[in-house]
This record gives sequence, structure tokens and C-alpha cells, in this order.
Amino acid sequence: MPKLPRPLQVGRPVGSTSTDPVIASAFGQAVVALRTAQGISQEALALKAGVDRSFLGRLERGLHVPNLVALVKLAAALECSVAALAGEFERAYRG
Repeated sequence: MPKLPRPLQVGRPVGSTSTDPVIASAFGQAVVALRTAQGISQEALALKAGVDRSFLGRLERGLHVPNLVALVKLAAALECSVAALAGEFERAYRG
């Protein structure tokens, strides 16, 4: 009797995550550093970037990482290039 294929699992395996907490924290630190250097509030940055303030809060606390669209929006709102934001991230990550 032939072996039946097992059913496909939807989503990721239980217990897996798509983020690394160290990377998420370093990215959040980078956003905070650039935002505070400009003297703007979290709410003002969220409005300027077109993202939800709670999303930005989670991002700054290292609980979330942005997708590419949000990354580009944040860099534009911070009036820097994506490369400059990535550079600030690298400084925070390497400590």
C-alpha cells in the first residue's frame, strides 16, 4: 500500500519565530537614536512615516522588526537614507 502524503501545515512550526530579539532591540535603539536626535516625538514620527504609533512603539522596544516598506517609510520620515538607518542599526547591534 502506498504511503499517503502528510497534510501541509499552514504557518510556521509551533515555537518558531521570525525575529531575533537582539536584532529587533538594536533596530529599535537605532530608530530611537535618530528620532531623539531630531527632537521629534514617537507620535510625530509615526504620523510622518504613515505607520501606527503602537507599531512604532513596539518597534522601538524591540518587540517587532519592520518589513521593507515600513523600513523605507521610517528612513524617509527620519530624513535619512535606508543606508544611514542601517548604519545606525549596525552601531547599536555591535554595541
